[in-house]
Amino acid sequence: MPNVTIDFLEGRTIEQKREMAKRVTQAIVETLNCKPEAVQIIMHEMAKDQLANGGVLKCDKD
Repeated sequence: MPNVTIDFLEGRTIEQKREMAKRVTQAIVETLNCKPEAVQIIMHEMAKDQLANGGVLKCDKD
């Protein structure tokens, strides 16, 4: 069973997450020749104070 974990900043709509899940699943099905039911996607949403790049929190860059 292919398992995919996707980390992203919060703020996406439910519609965007549905579309992402659909497209990622389709890409895996086509690439790995498996059934859609076998693909599991775990989404981790992060607040901007939980991500840093270059020592600076994302919330401090906006």
